[in-house]
Amino acid sequence: MNEQLPLAGIRVVDLTTFLSGPSATQLLGDLGADIVKVESLDGDSSRAIVGPTVLGESAYFLANNRNKRSIALNLKSPRGLEVLQRLIAGADVVIENFRPGVTTRLGLDPEALLAERPSLVWASISGFGQEGELRDRPAYDMIVQALSGVMSLNGHPGAPAARLGIPAGDVVAGLYAVIGVLAALQARHQTGRGRIIDVSMLRGQLAMLSYQALYTNLNGVAPEPQGAGHDSIATYRSFRAGDGRELVVTANTPRMWEGLCRVLGVDELITDPRFLDAAGRLRHKHELWAVLEARFASRPAAYWVDALAAASVPAAPVKNVLEALADARAAGDGSLIEIKGDQASFENVATPIRFVGTPVGEPAYPPALGADTASILVGELGFSESEVDAMIADRVVFADSLAEQVA
Repeated sequence: MNEQLPLAGIRVVDLTTFLSGPSATQLLGDLGADIVKVESLDGDSSRAIVGPTVLGESAYFLANNRNKRSIALNLKSPRGLEVLQRLIAGADVVIENFRPGVTTRLGLDPEALLAERPSLVWASISGFGQEGELRDRPAYDMIVQALSGVMSLNGHPGAPAARLGIPAGDVVAGLYAVIGVLAALQARHQTGRGRIIDVSMLRGQLAMLSYQALYTNLNGVAPEPQGAGHDSIATYRSFRAGDGRELVVTANTPRMWEGLCRVLGVDELITDPRFLDAAGRLRHKHELWAVLEARFASRPAAYWVDALAAASVPAAPVKNVLEALADARAAGDGSLIEIKGDQASFENVATPIRFVGTPVGEPAYPPALGADTASILVGELGFSESEVDAMIADRVVFADSLAEQVA
């Protein structure tokens, strides 16, 4: 843990699995918090996701669990619940993403815990929130993308709805949970009292609709899939160049519009009555696109990107993920970081938050299941080694090597 980072000294008990919660706690860990990841004896279910692996561990899990410690508990046993209650007693924040009501049934009622310890911050992430008719339904990323209208905006007109290629439903909920936790910690600094935070994945996706939500409310008409265009700006879209590659152009001011026309050699469009202003260009967008597409098809994408950049018209090639990561690596600006373990290492995307003058330090490799069980039980919660041995034998906890961990 880097003591210079702003959340140094904050302990978070992480009761989350899969993606929405782990992405939130990983970000808090990147910001310096001590994250104690509480897993079942079988581990976070994302450890078993099919796909690339590093030494047999799912890359899905590895992508979202750096800078954490792992303790494996059987929360269905009274002894396991006692361990968790001791953990929470020493924590600043608890984050969970069980279905609503599960923690209370386990014996961890957030309101009762705050009554006993008013400074505690408790954050719940769920598909549909802690109240309402959908609260008990299971939810995953694509479910909330579908219900929020996000999927209906993705893809191209006339084609089936398309899921966003990134897990926006999960990650956005995680980001809102972190914002809520940081706000609650700031309020606690002023008042001494914690908060209970309720984050809904569906509400997160609705919030991400941004201006599209207001457009729809005002127009009373559902917007079409956006493809690679924009509802309000005709020259904010992608084009295919002569080499088959796509580029995007965001000429959204009069100066940029005129620069686009001059670079493409279609200066006559500037004075064309159909395209004199943004409203006219939008009204006649199909006629405009036909002219622009023909010009872009005459040269390679790289030529147009360079020419437009020289004219201060925003443009970029459409890159695949492999190309984008290669660019980030070449830039050497810390966008990618090496996560080093004792037996393996991998490269991943870093947190985008930087604190000028504060060194980030080397991130901790995602923990093996129960890697810190014994050290936490003995070194921090006050259990004896014989008690830990008994809990391991009774499958109350899982610890790979008691002697090694305690040492």
